[in-house]
Amino acid sequence: MLAAHADRERTVDVLRAGFAEGRLQQPEFERRVARAYEARTVGELSLIVADLPQGPVAVQPALAQPHGYPTQIPRTFLPAPPPTNGKAVGSMVCGVLTTMTMGLTGIPAVILGHSARAEIRRSGEGGEGFAMAGLVLGWLSVAGWAVFLAVLFLAAAA
Repeated sequence: MLAAHADRERTVDVLRAGFAEGRLQQPEFERRVARAYEARTVGELSLIVADLPQGPVAVQPALAQPHGYPTQIPRTFLPAPPPTNGKAVGSMVCGVLTTMTMGLTGIPAVILGHSARAEIRRSGEGGEGFAMAGLVLGWLSVAGWAVFLAVLFLAAAA
């Protein structure tokens, strides 16, 4: 992929940071800056800064990062994803099991889901989707049992 002027400037910024930290001597810094401005491809720019802590400036599109992070940051330097809340996973499992247990795990799914969402808000853990899915499936199960019991009582009364 051909390098843009912005790619070259990012590479020079990485080199300046390395020079400021004392990782590069003046002659080496000047040589690399000259190579950065002469580089034609993103691959050449990546090689210029590959041995610096900031890593390569750009990553090939096929190696794009997950979670919406920009492709300029190597995976090594990305923050670790937050751990998933255990109650959220339990809520999802109980919610999925409502179909196999005829709704008996619906109430635990609802309780675990609400508890997990409160913990996630408080602690910043992951698993909001799991908790929400468990809540939806759990409440659907509870509503299904409520409708079934209402029909049963109406049939008994008639």
